Amino acid sequence: MRLRPAGTWTVCAFVCALVLAGCSGHDEGGDALTVTVSRGNCGTGWKKPHSGPQTVQVSNVGTVTTEVDLIDPATGGVYAEVEALAPNTTRPMQLTFGKASYAFRCLAEDTDAVTGPTIQVADGAPPPAKAVLPINNQDLTGAVSAYRAYVTKGLASLAGTVTVLTQTLRGGDLAASRSAWLTAQLAYERLGAAYDTFGDFADQIDGMPDGLPAGVKDPGFVGLRRIEYGLWHGQSPAALTPYGDKLDTAVAGLRGDFPKGRTDPNDLPLRAHEIMENALQFELTGQADQGSGTGLATIGANLDGTQAVLDALAPVMTKRYVGWPQVARWIAKTRVLVAKGKRPDGTWIAPTALDPQTHQHLDAAVSQLVEVLAPIAAIGEVRRTS
Repeated sequence: MRLRPAGTWTVCAFVCALVLAGCSGHDEGGDALTVTVSRGNCGTGWKKPHSGPQTVQVSNVGTVTTEVDLIDPATGGVYAEVEALAPNTTRPMQLTFGKASYAFRCLAEDTDAVTGPTIQVADGAPPPAKAVLPINNQDLTGAVSAYRAYVTKGLASLAGTVTVLTQTLRGGDLAASRSAWLTAQLAYERLGAAYDTFGDFADQIDGMPDGLPAGVKDPGFVGLRRIEYGLWHGQSPAALTPYGDKLDTAVAGLRGDFPKGRTDPNDLPLRAHEIMENALQFELTGQADQGSGTGLATIGANLDGTQAVLDALAPVMTKRYVGWPQVARWIAKTRVLVAKGKRPDGTWIAPTALDPQTHQHLDAAVSQLVEVLAPIAAIGEVRRTS
């Protein structure tokens, strides 16, 4: 999933979304400028802008697709960008200029970066936030290593919980099997951002019946969700033992395969948003529920997985994303609301059974958390600068 639509990032989209700075999204009376780019030339026609809102039309008059960034020439930090600007195409940047220096940087396909002339805005207030420093693969090396270590440890924990689940299924105790299932399910959900690197093991461990020809009765419906369905739809634990054995085999296979795989550095900042987006779409609505009603417990585990991603990214994000403190604030708010769904006996209220006010507050909190997490994907995207 791409968090950004193909097309343009305006200055307001980039600066406001990435650094939560207030600015206008349209030209308020300013004259529109047109700048042209091509291979070897960047920002031709770039005239002195005025402070405040202004639209700049960026036109590719060359023969190759080009990315165009509006940068702080002193630091290389990015204020705005137009991605994949095709030849003979014009797109707008809707900007709010402050008192600062600006330049366009063009990255044409198969061509070194070209930086155009520097333009100084001498009037008005300074920009509401600094330009965002680009991130490269090396910047994310430590984050990827830290997160892979977290996942490796988490897979060992998952393996242990699945072993207990399988043994409990064989023992035939329904209550114990349900409890062991939830422990295993939450261990998997805490792995969070790693799911894109799990390949076929993901469906074997936690696949859903959606899209399968026979739905919940399809032979391809296996793993934790299949066991959940059986335990809450009248099947005996002993009858589910074969699914437990398959699950145990899949987890063992994943543990052996994961060290040989590679985590794309772009995955971490992207998944920081997607984990909670999926929680909002599938858990809070009850869509993923196969009978246990434990969606709120899953959301709690998703928060743990998100926090692990954030901990890994913190060294590169704290100095780039001014909205970083808001992330911790909304994680804490969401945790408090999730905890309201846990009964004194340790069981959980299904999200769809929450009282309307609590559900509304939780929906709002998760939505806002998703909103403040979203800029991390754009800020953390590995970018060309040369």
